[in-house]
Amino acid sequence: MKLIEAVGKRLDDLLIERNLKQNHLARAGGIPRSTICVIRSAKKKSVNLDSVYQICATLGISLKDFFDDPIFDEVSD
Repeated sequence: MKLIEAVGKRLDDLLIERNLKQNHLARAGGIPRSTICVIRSAKKKSVNLDSVYQICATLGISLKDFFDDPIFDEVSD
């Protein structure tokens, strides 16, 4: 699994865990909905760390909490 795919999957899991929709995350964090869509769908080759940080801040978790998940053990490149 590529890193961008793992980040998108982790974000999906967190939204499901918290019973949130991406629109709520976008509004609450001032993050463009298009940015969240791109991350979740892994449409780009990379993800902006500032965007991940803003998502984490909005969800009330640290970057460590975000990346401390077994999904990232599957990253191959």
